[in-house]
Amino acid sequence: MAVSPARAAAFDVLLRIEQESSYATDLLHSAQFNLLSSQDHGLATELVMGVLRWRSLLDSQIAAASNLALQKIDIEVLSALRMAAYQLLFLDRVPGRAAVNESVELVKRSHKRSAIPFANAVLRKLSLRLPEFKTDFQSVRAETVLQQADHWSHPLWLVERWSHEYGLAVSNDICEYDQKIPETSIHISGENAEKQLKEHGIELAPGKLLASARRVISGDVTRTAPFLEGAVSIQDEASQLVGLLAGHASMILDCCAAPGGKTRILAEQNPQGRILAVDLHPHRARLLRKLVPAKNVSVIASDTRHLATNGLFELVVVDAPCSGTGTLARNPEIKWKLRNEDIADLAARQSAILRSAMDRVAPGGRLVYATCSLEREENSDVVEKALESDNAFCALDCLDILRRLRAGGTLALETEVDLLTAGNYLRILPGMLPCDGFFAAVLQKRN
Repeated sequence: MAVSPARAAAFDVLLRIEQESSYATDLLHSAQFNLLSSQDHGLATELVMGVLRWRSLLDSQIAAASNLALQKIDIEVLSALRMAAYQLLFLDRVPGRAAVNESVELVKRSHKRSAIPFANAVLRKLSLRLPEFKTDFQSVRAETVLQQADHWSHPLWLVERWSHEYGLAVSNDICEYDQKIPETSIHISGENAEKQLKEHGIELAPGKLLASARRVISGDVTRTAPFLEGAVSIQDEASQLVGLLAGHASMILDCCAAPGGKTRILAEQNPQGRILAVDLHPHRARLLRKLVPAKNVSVIASDTRHLATNGLFELVVVDAPCSGTGTLARNPEIKWKLRNEDIADLAARQSAILRSAMDRVAPGGRLVYATCSLEREENSDVVEKALESDNAFCALDCLDILRRLRAGGTLALETEVDLLTAGNYLRILPGMLPCDGFFAAVLQKRN
């Protein structure tokens, strides 16, 4: 029996994520899978993201049906079992026989023929347990941290963090949001791009946070001319908002700039300004140059902490490398790779980047520090330690900035803007709005 192109692609992606430091979205949109039909690409994406979102729950079901401990199952076999389990437990439209048979074929394809009887036995037992699983899953009330972690398939340590920081109800909302397929939001640069998208059959709706954003209701934007030509980019609305918070300036430094979504917004907001976009990795800097060809943007590959320039800038933007815990709906593999001890290491790196960036701000200038993390150590702790070390800076109230953006028609938010802030800072939590979690602080240097 031949394996369908969609399941073969999904299996290959899942294996690479397990074996390399790869991200599902990057792999699914790589050249290797460009020849998949839209239907096959959609199913491959569904399988990959579904397995990653529900991995610990799938593993618990596989373990209950297996006479082997999970750690003793070869990763190729376990990946095939996870794919089958996801289809059986969550995809009613997929015939169970197809899910089981093709997953067994994937075991054979991986040269694990001796594991075929084991895989068949596990999936047969799992199939028999389906009614019990669906009844139990629908009736669970996730009222404790452990129940939330188990029911919503998140690492316990991460849910414990969120429950401590935000309370049980909010941590449950975050976990629930992470398990849903997020809406695709786009930023449109070209004047005729929206019209062209509609001509390609793409159905759009207004942004829920930003007036300039659009949400994709149906259609594949990535196969349209405006996207391929760079006039349209996929970018979460919260990420777009961070770029808009920065405002206007004539000399701008954009640190950690790749892949360039915020750089593009800065260039559009400041057509007469000069922007130096910096990324540590040469291949990411090349990608940024390709995606943001604006003439007022210069791109260099450099460590922000050791820039080969002594110039000062009216505006510095630091979109710091972070844990990404605000983006688990889009990047569910993060929750299985991240470890609690990683947070402190990331915070130390972020502090070094921020303090170096502060040295580049001209008197009277501003700095925007942002992450897509929900962790206090990466956000307010980093900012407040930096402010304690340099009294030339103060934190501006993001609520005032948001109110000005709303008054100017930039914000399309129907609820009160103070829901987007915590103290002086921007703080968006998944589940509070239909977008990624983000943090931002706007600092000003005294004259």
